[in-house]
Parts: sequence; C-alpha cells; structure tokens
Amino acid sequence: MSAFVDLTAAQAIERIQAGDISAAELFEAYRARAAADADDLNAFTWVADAAPADGGGAAGAQAPLAGVPLAVKDLFCTEGVPSQSGSKILAGYRPPYTATAVKKLQQAGATLLGKTNQDEFAMGSSNENSAFGPVRNPWDRERVPGGSSGGSAAAVAAGLAPWALGTDTGGSIRQPAALCGIVGLKPTYGAISRYGMIAFASSLDQAGPFTRDVTDAALLLRHMVGQDPCDSTSLAFPEGITLPQGEQLRGLRLGVPEELTGEGIEAGVREAFNATLALAERLGASIEPCSLPHAPHALSAYYVIAPAEASANLARFDGVRYGLRIEADDLLGMYTQTREAGFGPEVKRRIMLGTYALSSGYYDAYYGCAQQVRTKVAEDFRTAFERFDLLVTPTAPSVAFRLGEKVDDPLAMYLNDVCTVPMSLAGIPAISIPNGLSDGLPTGFQLCGPAFSENRLLSAAYVLEQALDFDGSQARR
Repeated sequence: MSAFVDLTAAQAIERIQAGDISAAELFEAYRARAAADADDLNAFTWVADAAPADGGGAAGAQAPLAGVPLAVKDLFCTEGVPSQSGSKILAGYRPPYTATAVKKLQQAGATLLGKTNQDEFAMGSSNENSAFGPVRNPWDRERVPGGSSGGSAAAVAAGLAPWALGTDTGGSIRQPAALCGIVGLKPTYGAISRYGMIAFASSLDQAGPFTRDVTDAALLLRHMVGQDPCDSTSLAFPEGITLPQGEQLRGLRLGVPEELTGEGIEAGVREAFNATLALAERLGASIEPCSLPHAPHALSAYYVIAPAEASANLARFDGVRYGLRIEADDLLGMYTQTREAGFGPEVKRRIMLGTYALSSGYYDAYYGCAQQVRTKVAEDFRTAFERFDLLVTPTAPSVAFRLGEKVDDPLAMYLNDVCTVPMSLAGIPAISIPNGLSDGLPTGFQLCGPAFSENRLLSAAYVLEQALDFDGSQARR
C-alpha cells in the first residue's frame, strides 16, 4: 500500500497508463484504507463497496484521469449515494442526479471513492459541527483539520485518497488545506458550476480541489472549469488550464497586504510566512507592502452576507419534500419540530442571524451595508492588482487548534477565516500551499490573483512548492 500512497495522482495516472498498475488495483488499495478509517480520523461519511465495473469509464486507463479514485465532500449531490451535507436533516438522502463538477471528473475518468465529512451545510472552520462527528487532523488526532471541508483535507493529507473535492465559501478549502499540510485551491467565482452543490451562500460558494501537490491541483481543475447551462452564474473559462512548470519567479510582482499579515497572526505562522517571502525574493520575485484598506471589515461583512443567504437557502429543508420529517398535529408544528431536530446549533445560529439581517427595518442597515463593504473590498483588490501580479498572505492565522478549544466561542472560531474571507467576497482565485511547520504542525502560504488568473497562480505556487520541498509524509503513516 505504501507504494500507492506515496504516489501523487499525476504519478498514479502515468503508472496506470504505462501498465505498471491497474486502476482497479489502485482503487481497491485506497478503498480498503478509507473504509478502515472510521475510528481514526472520521474523514468519510460513505465509502464505495467496490471499484466501478467499467474501471472508471468507457475509456478506462486511457481516460485523462485514468480511473484514479476521488473523494468528494458530502454536499455534492451524487446519484444514488448518500449526500447529506453533514446534517441530520438530510440523513440518508440519495439524490437522483450528480453535481456537474463531479460528473465532469467522472467523464474524465475519475472514480468515486467516497463522500467526506464536513461541517454541517459547510458552516464552520473546524469540522466540529458535523452531525456525523468531528474529523481529526492526521498530524495530531487531538486537533481539528479545519473546516468546513475538513474531511476532504484530512483524507488527502493522511493518504486515504489521492485527491478530493471541497467547497470554499469563506476559506473552507484554503484553511483546512493549510492546517493539514496540503494544497487547496479556490477558483474564481463562476469558473466551476455550482449545480448539484447543496447551497450555503450562493454568491460565495465555489468548488475546488484538495491535492498533494500543485500539479495535481491543476490537473483536477482542468476538468472542472467551464460554463454550465444548469448554473446561470457559471462562466466560460477564458483559457485552458496548463500544468505548471518553471524554477524561477523572475519579474513576478508580489504584494503583501499589511492588514492581513500583522496583528493576530501567530508568531510561528508569521515566521514561516516571512521565510517564504525571503525564498520568493531569492527566486526572483519583487516584494513590496501594499494596502487593502477595507480588509479589516471583510469578516464582519461576510458574517452578515453568508448567514443571510443561508437563511434563504435553508428554508427549503422543512420535512415536506425530502430528508428528515418529524410528524406533528399541524403543518407549522411539523416544520418547527423537523427543523429543530434536524439542524445543529451553528446552523440555527446562522439562520437566526441571517433572518434578522434580512428582516423589515434592518435590511439596509445590515445586509445592504455589508454588500457595500463587499464592493469596497473588491475595489481594493482591483487597485492592488494594478501594481502587483499576485498578493500573498498567511492562509490561516494559527496552526491547527485543539478539538473543543473554540466550540463555545463563535467569534474566536470565525476569526480563523480572517485571511481568506476577503478573496471570497471579491470572487477572486486563491491557493494555499504548505510552507513549513510551527511546533510540529503545518502552516499555509496563500497566493491570490485577479479573476481567472488561475494559471499564473498555479505557476507561482509550483515554483515555490519545488523550492520549499515540504514533506507531508508524517501525516500518511
């Protein structure tokens, strides 16, 4: 098994297409490893019983992704497979269709390995809000993997899956990628169809990959992007996704936002960040400080906008059409009791916050004002990108914290997203790569760029990754 686990997905594809290993053999090795994980990391909510009979599609080993197994976050609808978004209210729900992002990867030859655990309806930064129990960090089982896509991040970091899908609303790919020592990419909003993703905040949600390295992220992204008639917010990607290469950053202009790199960043995280900046400079990049004046207000705006959209999106879960139903004497009683039993505390908190922000007399003061802040944040980025090619920050302000440490303090939990939320509000792409250890735990380095600059992001991240030579094998033991 170790021979398989140490392969990146790209390497596994090469081995399959060369005939050195079979897709079925690779799938079964990962399937057995994922199925045995339940009492350890709790990264999966469902694992396939066997490899697909066709070996990963009609083209089999000759397909671009060659049958390499894929783990998928629980909120992606997958036909006939439990798709529960980490919630009791959807326990056992098996959709009659498959999300576009997943279907496109299956058409490219990926095989569905399992569904990964997550914070309920993607609301959380620690993966402790799941109805199916918390996920544990493979670097330290007493610590969180980050959230909300913690199951996907933990599965890839621990070698339970070669790669995985997650979603990022305010940092839910990048933050767990940083805490688990892997690569996580949030693409430009609209680059990937949201059709079949169980919605949290529709103007922010975006699918993206978790991978062992940057090359795998580019490879997975290549087969996910594109306009979808089922999602009116999706857009045609202006260029093909290329596999990154190169050894230097000559001519690349990197900006360092003062508002996202100072107060609130742990000493060890800041030390790793500064060391990576020095490395980038040695590789030829120019580095200068810059300002995002409205970034300090981004988190407040996000925690009005996202709950408001969640309040509207989650109104559909009422026990009438699908999922949990608690019988009652009348319709209102059924609604009330179903939602009381089906939603967890964090989801209820955000529904109440969002409903209040949208209520008569408060809409302009809260939701309307938050949208104005969002516009200012996006303008700040556009201004910065007139001077710089990319901006860089730490991904998360700290390393993985202990399970239960912040459960009773929502504000402290929300502050884990302080470095990732501004990019989500602006709808721009951002990637996190592992850039070192602090007290034996991974730290993340975040790069972001203008809309549809994924190729430039991947190229810069690849060069840094090669020079950093981060070793994540400890998590795969």
